[in-house]
Amino acid sequence: MATDNEIKSILSGVTTATLTTILLKKGLRNVWIRGAMPIRPGQRRIVGRAFTLRFVPAREDLATPESWSSPKSTRAAIEAMPDGCIAVVDAMGVKDAGIFGDILCARMVKRNVAALVTDGVVRDLEGVLGTGLPVWATGASAPPSVAGLTFVDWEQPIGCGGVAIFPGDVLVVDSDGAVVVPAALVDDIIELAPEQERLEGWIMEQVNSGAALPGLYPANAENKARYEQWKQDSN
Repeated sequence: MATDNEIKSILSGVTTATLTTILLKKGLRNVWIRGAMPIRPGQRRIVGRAFTLRFVPAREDLATPESWSSPKSTRAAIEAMPDGCIAVVDAMGVKDAGIFGDILCARMVKRNVAALVTDGVVRDLEGVLGTGLPVWATGASAPPSVAGLTFVDWEQPIGCGGVAIFPGDVLVVDSDGAVVVPAALVDDIIELAPEQERLEGWIMEQVNSGAALPGLYPANAENKARYEQWKQDSN
């Protein structure tokens, strides 16, 4: 079983696009979190274990400013986040209530949280950007979370952007969004992904040299043999 450091080292060199292709071949079609896109251009690719947080629709007796001091609060959840995790927040796609603002994001930076991913929105956008926390979200909104959401718990299975995510799954985020790699498949994926990236890199070289796509992408037997010879010559 690969260590987290090995997983991060390998998957940091693999695009989310490549991962979706490999997972598709494994029978998983629903792994890309809808709506979760980088809020800052040029955010680097990040890999980490999922730390899940869950909201439900706002209920007036529970979704109050006083709830922020509850033992079951986003504040308490942040203090439970382990070093290097990616916080994944099920906000049910709500766009008119910001789940986290600059103060909470600043604390996550101090906790060494790698990134925040949500199908909802953040608030205090300029402040959030100023914290340096990498964020993948659907945008920003001024109202606080309790205007439209009730926080219920952390480290439970969630649905984020239409994708099932379990604590301990691996997330990879880059310019194309956020992809979930189920924990049980991680070892298989880290074995397959670098080879897929290498093959596609070779195909791109062929395309740049003027090669036509039929028989090249996907590669037929002749081009597979050429690729294997290229690999042998490159070693």
